[in-house]
Amino acid sequence: MIKFLKKEWAEFVLLVKAVPSILIALFSISVFAMNLLANKSINIPFDWLALDCGIIVSWFAFFTMDILTKHFGPKAATEITILAIVINLGFSLLLFIGSIIPGAWGESFSFDNGEIINNALNKTFGGTWYVIFGSTIAFVASSILNNLSNFGIGKMFKKNPDSLAAYICRAYISTSIAQFVDNLIFALLVSHFFFGWTVIQCLTCALTGMIVELLCEGIFFYPGYKIARRFKNNNVGREYFEYKMGGIKNESVDNGN
Repeated sequence: MIKFLKKEWAEFVLLVKAVPSILIALFSISVFAMNLLANKSINIPFDWLALDCGIIVSWFAFFTMDILTKHFGPKAATEITILAIVINLGFSLLLFIGSIIPGAWGESFSFDNGEIINNALNKTFGGTWYVIFGSTIAFVASSILNNLSNFGIGKMFKKNPDSLAAYICRAYISTSIAQFVDNLIFALLVSHFFFGWTVIQCLTCALTGMIVELLCEGIFFYPGYKIARRFKNNNVGREYFEYKMGGIKNESVDNGN
């Protein structure tokens, strides 16, 4: 067991080195931002529909996972997702600490009822346990579903797996399923119980959010495809793949094959 954990850790370290730092940084920021923006609901003139501002950035996380899954595989994409979640939880803790430190936000000096505004900002940036809990559960579940379905759909394109058509199908189908699940889990765990949303609102939010996020990803699917192709052409992550192949060969020898 210890040998297995050491191997997995060494593989993860190589993965983090292999993935361009700018991609990990943007991915982590998108996870952090979408959880923070989820605190703000959008005013919509329909009682049966409810949305939050997290939709304006959550698409980027799935856009990134599609690239990672295409080049590094679903396991690697999920591991980077877990890393982004850990970073998000770390910064959420720092914001919580900042919210309980005595003091006043700059905006609270702009109005007479500054104490009310100050408390509201503390609660917003400090977060609440159910928002963090719900978003974490929803994103873990949806990211695993996204990465596995993306990989599985890619396996169907045996003749030309690196084509633009294959990438579009992988990205759109996996993202649509995962985005709906992500939105629905969060809505049911958080918005339904704590914000008073009806089940119909949770379902319409999940569906509408999925459509909006797909439209956003639709604008940027081609850059994602080009990035994935560039990764392959430039042999990005060579050491990581060599280490994985070496581990597979060693396991085969150990098993007497």
